Amino acid sequence: MRGRITHDHNPDRAARKDYWGVVLDSPTPLALAQFYATLLEWEIASTSEDWVTIRPPDGIAYLGFHLNADHVRPVWPSTTDRPQQQLHLDFEVLDLAVAVEHATELGAVPADFQPQDEVRVMLDPDGHPFCLYT
Repeated sequence: MRGRITHDHNPDRAARKDYWGVVLDSPTPLALAQFYATLLEWEIASTSEDWVTIRPPDGIAYLGFHLNADHVRPVWPSTTDRPQQQLHLDFEVLDLAVAVEHATELGAVPADFQPQDEVRVMLDPDGHPFCLYT
């Protein structure tokens, strides 16, 4: 991408200039960030009234959570007459049952529709779908 450093090998994560991430809308960004930070064992990197970012203990990816007071929970599976998902997150796991149990303890719910045996579609506390897979 023009105008972007794509391979910054600086060992000081705070000084790097090649971060990338995904941002989810939420009526409660801090609460949703805390859900994902706990689920993924990531750290909260920044907070403000309308924005929270989490990141892994290593690497350059992040998840951002942006305040949207008018957020409407998406519907899974999508239908033409209801709010559709715009994206979903995928997380590879070693033990699907353990990962589903952990996500559920934190406030996620399994979606009613499960299209594959080795994948579990989950809904986070704001209704965003995410997949756990082996």
